[in-house]
Amino acid sequence: MQIPLLLYCLILAAHLNGAVSSSPPESVNIGVVLSFGSIIGKVSKIAIQAAVADVNSDPSVLPQTKLLATVHDTNFSGFLGIVEVLRLMESKTVAVIGPQSSVTAHVLSFIANELQVPLLSFSATDPTLNSLQFPFFVMTSQSDLYQMAAIADIVEHYGWREVIAIYGDDDHGRNGIAALGDQLAAKRCKISFKAPLSPKATREEITDVLVQVALTESRILVLHVPDYWGPTVFTVARYLGMMNAGYVWIATNWFSTILDTELDLAPEAAEDVQGVLTLRMHTPDTQLKAEFASRWPNLTAGAGAGRMGLSAYGLYAYDTVWILARALDAFFAQGGNVSFSKDSRLAELGGGDLRLDAMSMLDGGKQLLESILNVDMLGVTGRVKFEPPEKDTLIRPAYEVINVIGTGHQRIGYWSNHSGLSVDPPETLYSKPVNRSSSNQHLGPVFWPGKTTQKPRGWVFPNNGRHLAIGVPNRVSYREFIAQVPGTDMFSGYCIDVFTAAVNLLPYAVPYKLIPFGDGVDNPSLTELVRLMAAGVYDGIVGDVAIITNRTKMADFTQPYIESGLVVVAPVMTRNSNEWAFMRPFTPAMWVVTGVFFLIVGAVIWILEHRLNDDFRGPPRRQVITIIWFSFSTLFFAHKENTVSTLGRIVLIIWLFVVLIINSSYTASLTSILTVQQLSSPIKGIETLRTSNDPIGYQQGSFARDYLVDELGFHESRMVPLKGPEDCERALKAGLHKGGVAAVVDEQSYLELFLSTRCDFSIVGQEFTKNGWGFVSTTTII
Repeated sequence: MQIPLLLYCLILAAHLNGAVSSSPPESVNIGVVLSFGSIIGKVSKIAIQAAVADVNSDPSVLPQTKLLATVHDTNFSGFLGIVEVLRLMESKTVAVIGPQSSVTAHVLSFIANELQVPLLSFSATDPTLNSLQFPFFVMTSQSDLYQMAAIADIVEHYGWREVIAIYGDDDHGRNGIAALGDQLAAKRCKISFKAPLSPKATREEITDVLVQVALTESRILVLHVPDYWGPTVFTVARYLGMMNAGYVWIATNWFSTILDTELDLAPEAAEDVQGVLTLRMHTPDTQLKAEFASRWPNLTAGAGAGRMGLSAYGLYAYDTVWILARALDAFFAQGGNVSFSKDSRLAELGGGDLRLDAMSMLDGGKQLLESILNVDMLGVTGRVKFEPPEKDTLIRPAYEVINVIGTGHQRIGYWSNHSGLSVDPPETLYSKPVNRSSSNQHLGPVFWPGKTTQKPRGWVFPNNGRHLAIGVPNRVSYREFIAQVPGTDMFSGYCIDVFTAAVNLLPYAVPYKLIPFGDGVDNPSLTELVRLMAAGVYDGIVGDVAIITNRTKMADFTQPYIESGLVVVAPVMTRNSNEWAFMRPFTPAMWVVTGVFFLIVGAVIWILEHRLNDDFRGPPRRQVITIIWFSFSTLFFAHKENTVSTLGRIVLIIWLFVVLIINSSYTASLTSILTVQQLSSPIKGIETLRTSNDPIGYQQGSFARDYLVDELGFHESRMVPLKGPEDCERALKAGLHKGGVAAVVDEQSYLELFLSTRCDFSIVGQEFTKNGWGFVSTTTII
């Protein structure tokens, strides 16, 4: 009897112990760390206190437990923030809402990891906080990673390629701008200049930085700074003339928080920010949000805060309390117990004034953290759920794009990671397929700085830095392509026109200075010009520079803007029509072959027909005459003799088809001879020149000489340099017997211009090289 009674007692004790351990406590301590004097802190403190009161009065959540919130003011000090959290850790706190600053959050996350006490922050949005390094840090609003993705999409939407980043030089600013750089790089854009400011920047420091920014070429400015001195940047920018037309200012959501909280801007402050774009965390319009917004004036009045708007941070602060409350409810429902134990490592450091041994580790910290990350509820910010599988960010991040106009502002569109930029609310698009194509990205009309609705170009020519030194060949011939305007440092011509048009189409500034190359007496060597550029004398070359192998080894070329291979030009003779012109369509050999075929076909038909067909019978003389008459009458399809045999008819059909082709070819050739002037030359192309020893002319400074000598094996003694089109004409007319040349070899573009006013010469043969003209650079800056 004693053994069964003992077992019964043990079972009963275990049951009672489990019932006691699973019973939720009457209250739990949570900590709140804010800067009461900040824009975010003012709103968040009221929202959190309202949320705690709502949770404690709601019987469906923590019905047997009250939340006891201890609120501490960090007074804009990261050090005080750390101290206040350490004090909270001494008072058996199960979770901390805060800190407000990302900088402080980085430090406190190490403490939270050690003591396994979750940190829930709605305002520390540094992208690097969402990592495996800080598992006990829970971001309960949108990460700046998505905000930077939204800014990158805006930059791409308007066709800009470079931006300037102005930011606070702390963890929050640097990491946010690093995320922006990554997002821009994915869209083939970049941050061209970074302008860091001290976390406690003065007006003088801001002025010095903005003066540097004003000297750069980009006019797209992204401002990612703290809210307590961010407006000073706009004030200084307006003073420096940086709020005029041509500038674009995109502020992160710190600025929309000020707009929402302060409701209406003062006229002077509004003038500082006209046309500024900013982002606001998007929260769908729901009944819960409307009800809380209707309570807000009474809540602010009760807290003695006066007239103050409700910002997105206030909504997320309210939901953060509810996230924690529902997580605690689930934690207790699963048998969780609020208990603390000493950390042996801190115990070893006990004693002294720091009292580190007073801080305890939350035994169920991991289980509570898991309950927080598994929360799925409807809050004032919409559906609250952490994105699987990492569960380090909230689902469906979205922002509103705000444009400041007058003393107010208007929403010009939305951004979400599902649909990108849109004028429709994101919640109406989640059910549709993803479409991030550029044609599907839309924003409403924007009122830009300078009170204009015309989209800024995004860049100007910078006031600092040297101009690109662009070498330009100073030609003395074919000046229609490129030439220096006499008495000036300006150039004109087709090549300059193409270059200027291309530069004007670029979405960024290319400051340059054209520098002539050559003495103005002879055409300069373009290969030598490329060699000087490769040596660093020039940054690029604009001109009639052919893309050839030895030059491409020294420099980079753009795509060719004109095709221009080497061709041969030679004198041509005119052949006029005469009484024997009808014989010229065919060569003598062709005439003989054609006549022989007529006789052969006549003989074949006679062989196949004379046994069966009476038309091909009779005396031998008659049969010969019949063969000749039948053959040549087929030329005009006038033969009267009928064919009877099948083979004879087949041969005749084939022959008549051949006759039709011969007839058509002859008629076309004769028509051309009688109506078009005929030009002929003994030189038929480059192969004719290779088989002779006649002198060949080339344009001075052209690569044609080196190509003929080095590549095709022409003897150097045959090469005759010619200065310009007049020399070419004189040498070709002189001919071989008067000290001239047999032909001129040059680039097709030059020779087509040469032939446009000279009809005694013509291009003979085919183009025997395939190349073109391009602009030149060593670093592909052109």
